Amino acid sequence: MEALYPVIVLFILFFLNIPVAFALMGSSLFYFIFINTSMPMEMIIQQFVTSVESFPYLAVPFFIMVGSVMNHSGISEALMDFADVLVGHTKGGLAQVNVLLSALMGGISGSANADAAMQSKILVPEMVKKGFSKPFSAAITAASSAISPVIPPGTNLILYALIANVPVGNMFLAAYMPGILMATALMITVHIISVKRNYKSSRDKMPSFSEIFKQLRKSIWALFIPFGIIMGMRFGMFTPTEAGGIAVLFSILVGFFVYKRLKLKHMLPILMDTVKGTGAVMIIIASARVFGYYLTLERIPQMITETLVGMTDSAFVLLMVINILLLFVGMFIEGGAALVILAPLLVPAVRIFGVDPVHFGIIFIVNIMIGGLTPPFGSMMFTVCSIVDVKLEDFIKEVWPFLIALVVVLILVTYSQGIALFTLNLFG
Repeated sequence: MEALYPVIVLFILFFLNIPVAFALMGSSLFYFIFINTSMPMEMIIQQFVTSVESFPYLAVPFFIMVGSVMNHSGISEALMDFADVLVGHTKGGLAQVNVLLSALMGGISGSANADAAMQSKILVPEMVKKGFSKPFSAAITAASSAISPVIPPGTNLILYALIANVPVGNMFLAAYMPGILMATALMITVHIISVKRNYKSSRDKMPSFSEIFKQLRKSIWALFIPFGIIMGMRFGMFTPTEAGGIAVLFSILVGFFVYKRLKLKHMLPILMDTVKGTGAVMIIIASARVFGYYLTLERIPQMITETLVGMTDSAFVLLMVINILLLFVGMFIEGGAALVILAPLLVPAVRIFGVDPVHFGIIFIVNIMIGGLTPPFGSMMFTVCSIVDVKLEDFIKEVWPFLIALVVVLILVTYSQGIALFTLNLFG
């Protein structure tokens, strides 16, 4: 029982609203100071420092920088215009644009909170002008932002690949189908609600082929970024880390010379955004690695694996239990933190049951993104509500249909490996 005290301390710190990294460090220090007193403190510091000394982690700042460059270079506007041409004529036009834009941006921004913040500032005011209620606009903005980290090259895909020791390229390829399913489910839900409430389209009529082609020519440079990354890795032209560097360079060139919106004055804010974003991610990784060191010393992953194996001999039941666990944890812990804490504990168990670790990674990431929408601590929920000034109770009333739609997708990708890994099997 004494070995579980740090876990109890961790959850107490979470409920006290201590930042995730400091909660992980605090609970780890509690263990090494009060329980395992034989461990020299120098070794703990060494674990903290060396945990981020990994070449693949260089992909994280590169892909964070791509998202920042995109926001300053006109790439996001080009994608929004393309989304509007494709679905703006449908029922609930701007809400449909909101969903499709998240799907298009997912391969570039890779961050649910960044996507939610950007669309809260750009799209929500326009949606309110078009007659959408503000709580509905906030709900669909937060729900659609859950797509962004699922579609490559989201940083959660990279982190899971490193934790589970699977190829990053396989995670990237596999993630497209679940992302498409999430977008489709949300767009169907938007259509049903829009018909019921008579929400209008943003365009008067369906675009002609020439209009679509004209906008495609303008947006093709932005759309090429995720496509080029995946194809380059698939054909062995570069590693995921090198792909991040190439994506940064390509985005800068497009911003300067194609859309001509990126200026030298934007480089300092871009670098500042990159440093802040990278620092936030890496300190969580480092502190989670020290926490994982404690878990390893106490054989807690093995205990959890033995408990799950002893509880059932069915992979179907195991995945159901894990999904319920992750949905519950996602209500209290931010998705990235849940990933670095729980993936090392759960991956060994699902391997024993013959579950493909890439398939499980897709299940895990879709699940924790749903957690970002749920009270009491959903990160996208708080981001959107604070920016657009919507009460949490109003947001919760509007977000339930979208949560149900995403849970349906989660069940589908959980119990149909063929659907979950369709794009990996098709191109891999």
